[in-house]
Amino acid sequence: MLARLANEIEAHGWISFARYMQLVLHEPGLGYYAAGRAKFGRAGDFVTAPELGKLFGRTLARQLRQIGGPVLEIGAGSGALAEALLGESPREYLILETSAELRERQRARLGNRVQFIDRLPARLAGAVIANEVVDAMPVHAVTWTGRGIMERGVSLRDGKLVWAEKPASGELLEEARAIKVPTPYQSEINLAARAWMRTLGERLAEGAIFVIDYGFPRHEYYHPQRATGTLMCHYRHQAHGDPFLHPGEQDVTAHVDFSALADAARAARLEVLGYATQAQFLVNCGITEVLGEANVESALHYAPLAAEANQLLSPAEMGELFKVLAVGRGVDRPLLGFARGDRSNAL
Repeated sequence: MLARLANEIEAHGWISFARYMQLVLHEPGLGYYAAGRAKFGRAGDFVTAPELGKLFGRTLARQLRQIGGPVLEIGAGSGALAEALLGESPREYLILETSAELRERQRARLGNRVQFIDRLPARLAGAVIANEVVDAMPVHAVTWTGRGIMERGVSLRDGKLVWAEKPASGELLEEARAIKVPTPYQSEINLAARAWMRTLGERLAEGAIFVIDYGFPRHEYYHPQRATGTLMCHYRHQAHGDPFLHPGEQDVTAHVDFSALADAARAARLEVLGYATQAQFLVNCGITEVLGEANVESALHYAPLAAEANQLLSPAEMGELFKVLAVGRGVDRPLLGFARGDRSNAL
């Protein structure tokens, strides 16, 4: 991976951080998501909600019953969420997975119960799920300074990866100018996520898109106290802030600007159907009822589910940092997951 990065940097003298993220995460055969080591769960580098057990999927299934048609999951990880959802309500299930290595793992787990596709269909109808997908999209790193707005990129110094800057330009500069922050200030702008949402909006004929991820609305994302940005790396269940430490062997992420996603959806003439914390969304969808279906008299059965629920709902775990954004077209009734605590007005 280092040799691949060095070749590209030497050819151009500098690469954007977005390009760096693309290479270290998604380069075929070398990138974090494209190589073979374990990523999800206890044996990997981080745990996602579906990896905790089936409680998350069983609860989400209650929301998806409101949306007719097939389910399309984008970036299905280990296949754990698909497995849980199919167990609750078997229906046509499509997976769009860009990692060949992860696709093989999903195929081994799910068999012929799902259909794998290589690209977005020209027309979408049904429910689209993106669970912890947007945080792994390449972001541009930006710094607001007294001498202007600079794009942060990656260069080499004595054979080591280092930060380097040049004046921001084009679409990135336009987006950065619209963000009001004190100087100096560092953060990220995810142009890829905006384009992704616009494309989904153009393809969605009817149904809803659910984005589940960690992040903030814009006024919190670019808060004066968040002056060093949101970049985070995960390596063997240790979180740190150095994206150059284990290139290709660690996850590199940025929090999601949900306001930007909502704006992109509206630009594609989609309606914002709801925005809530993961905890509020799951409670609205009936997670307590799913828990109640367990045999409370059997500690062996109930105790692990209760521990899983605590991780999904607790403000100290996933409950508050993770959010759920739903956008769609042709959905004529309020969605179950946003019946209470809808924060759409914060976007």
